[in-house]
Amino acid sequence: MAINLQKGQRESLKAPKFTVGLGWDTNSSASGQDFDLDASVFMLGENKRLVSDEYFVFYNNLTSPDGALTHTGDNLTGEGDGDDESISVDLSIVNPAVNELCIVVTIHEADVRRQNFGQVKNSFVRIVDTNGQEIMKYELEEDFSIETAVEFGRIYRRNGEWKFEAVGVGRRGGLQDYVNKYQ
Repeated sequence: MAINLQKGQRESLKAPKFTVGLGWDTNSSASGQDFDLDASVFMLGENKRLVSDEYFVFYNNLTSPDGALTHTGDNLTGEGDGDDESISVDLSIVNPAVNELCIVVTIHEADVRRQNFGQVKNSFVRIVDTNGQEIMKYELEEDFSIETAVEFGRIYRRNGEWKFEAVGVGRRGGLQDYVNKYQ
């Protein structure tokens, strides 16, 4: 049975292989433009910075150098049910210098398109095992009316054990704001 997480809740990840699924629906945009939401993962060291630029996994870099993360690709519309974007994870081969995986979703060209997460609904991040069974899920319930980027969750290593934390914190500067924070 899947665990429904609350903001700030942490749970241990038992299996080293799983998929991080991210999903959302969009309201109609005042600008009439389609929404293009993008999932990204920053693979961080103890200093809370990218281990190297290649450890930033997103639509232009689909696989981490250690092979531990594989992004399934950019979904330009988010249409349909289920996960809109997903990332396969194998914690057993993560570079030992990596202590945290920061999972972020941003709105592509949010400023140009006059879009924000207040126009996005039914947002979630979930962990699915290799058999397709949902292990845990965090549904964002906040109204991010000015934010163009949201850290959905993080996977971190503590005392040799990997855990997932439901974060749900928004930022206004889009993807570049997170790149500046973690580079």
